[in-house]
Amino acid sequence: MTSSEAALEDDQSAREHTPGSLLVTFFGAHGRDLGGWIAVGDLIRLLAALGVDAQPVRSAVSRLKRRGFLVPESLGGAAGYTLSEPARELLADGDRRIYAHRAPRLADGWVLALFSVPESERHKRHVLRSRLARLGFGTAAPGVWIAPAHLYEETRHVLTRLELAAYTDLFRAEHLAFDATAESVRRWWDLPALARCHEEFLEVHEPVLTRWNRTRGAVSLPDAFADHLRAVDSWRRLPYLDPGLPPELLPASWPGGRAARVFQELDARLGAAARDYVRTTVAGNA
Repeated sequence: MTSSEAALEDDQSAREHTPGSLLVTFFGAHGRDLGGWIAVGDLIRLLAALGVDAQPVRSAVSRLKRRGFLVPESLGGAAGYTLSEPARELLADGDRRIYAHRAPRLADGWVLALFSVPESERHKRHVLRSRLARLGFGTAAPGVWIAPAHLYEETRHVLTRLELAAYTDLFRAEHLAFDATAESVRRWWDLPALARCHEEFLEVHEPVLTRWNRTRGAVSLPDAFADHLRAVDSWRRLPYLDPGLPPELLPASWPGGRAARVFQELDARLGAAARDYVRTTVAGNA
């Protein structure tokens, strides 16, 4: 894993609703539909719909360029940026997690990850732990990481892409004994913290969905774009924090399913209008 790739991972998990985070979310939701290139002026105009001023946008763009997420490129005399190839791969990985509609089953079992890193490359231990945590793995025991089996293919793909596969062994597993699995997952994951993340998402975005569902008449494209981008920016972290555990292992009041439905409904309600706003804004300044 190169330093550039590590920087991209940091940008992917940056604090939500900052200019940098909103730009990463924008390129994930819309940038590839534009061919990956966009003028700086259009980025400024688009993020103005979210109340972000021009200078913070320029600063965030510069940081994403330094980290290897964006590549400067002029087109038709206009200064702009295109996505780097590692950024495209990172966003494609995100698509599979962010927009997936999983129905996990306890019978599917688990995937275990064990890794061994030579002392001469010990810095990669932190990278591996960090990457496994971001994929949704919990810690079953020192050096033993566990996740629902449905994360196996994604884990294999990501560790291979980041050149970490040589240090890792992955196993499929079934929990046989001795503690009840529902009790075990409370040790492996911080379920109260995960629940709070879902509840915070619901507190902010469920009223937005309610308001839009009551809206009649023409849709305000700038408002749809702004509310949709904020929702995606908030949501895109949750499927990584929450590994998608089978419902029988979770508390009866678990808010994750409700949060997922709110996001899916917001995406369905606002996604097309948001894309229309992006296309008209960019086309209007071509």
